[in-house]
Amino acid sequence: MNNKAIARRPAKVICLGEILFDCLANELGKSISEVASWTSYPGGAPANVACALTKLGTPAAFIGCVGKDKPGQQLVRLLESIGVDISGVQHHDIAPTRLVYVTRNEQGDRTFAGFGDQRADQFADAYLQAELLPTELFLEAEYLVLGTLELAYPQTRAAVFRALELAVEHHLKIILDVNWRPMFWLNQEEAIPLIKQLWQYVDFLKLAEEEATWLFDTADAGAIAYRLGSLEGVLVSNGDAQVSYCLSDNEGTVNPMKVSVEDTTGAGDAFLAGFIHQLCQHGMQQLSNPQIAQDIVRYACAVGGLTTTKSGAIAAQPSPAEVEALLKQV
Repeated sequence: MNNKAIARRPAKVICLGEILFDCLANELGKSISEVASWTSYPGGAPANVACALTKLGTPAAFIGCVGKDKPGQQLVRLLESIGVDISGVQHHDIAPTRLVYVTRNEQGDRTFAGFGDQRADQFADAYLQAELLPTELFLEAEYLVLGTLELAYPQTRAAVFRALELAVEHHLKIILDVNWRPMFWLNQEEAIPLIKQLWQYVDFLKLAEEEATWLFDTADAGAIAYRLGSLEGVLVSNGDAQVSYCLSDNEGTVNPMKVSVEDTTGAGDAFLAGFIHQLCQHGMQQLSNPQIAQDIVRYACAVGGLTTTKSGAIAAQPSPAEVEALLKQV
């Protein structure tokens, strides 16, 4: 079938950042030097969000850079097959597509174990070019989703700030998932000052509990929202434990539903996609309704939880029917 003949709705959400392969250890509870074999799964937080959104029914676009290699080609084909808009994907002539090695403990929780024998800045996603961002995507989109990994590399950092300019110019809401991964940074001391430069742009902030404590000395979403002043929402997740949220003036907590966990990779990205999908469904104004605000977070928890029940960040993402079925069990 000719993909160009398929009429696609304009992307409501633009996800900018890394796309890569997570190489998951096949043996649980072993260090990187002890692992005998690995299985590769497509990943990268912004790409995960774009795929999960598309599967839930919210049109999404991905902007990022891959190598002109077989892994890069495979990742772009996957995005396209799911229905993600790939008009913002760039291809680097020399730098390879990133591979990340991930070890897992006996419970399936993961630890990022490095990039093999290459430095963090030697991969294609470090070379996203600001001048090649497709400005037409910003004309019809409603949200821009970013992480902080791209701030680690000068060229991609410039692309991030160009995307923020376009988002402000075209009135997109900006969603930041801190997604702190120290191994992506050559100089970790640069991280906090650069991350703080984003606060002035951000409308919604998603953090893991340890990231919230690291940046704000609290994991209370309401306290963080009050501290920054200009946010429309804050979400603080903690794996399968309680989620703290502050949406509009509504503060609360949600306990995620219990599921049988196989692999937690990409669960936070799926959680964020579930939240954004519900924002698109309900509209920003509905966040002032306390029950709807709580229901949106419960839905996000269901999407994140279901993603842990299978291996692979993207392959495990649920359909809308699967999410609704889980929510009805509660």
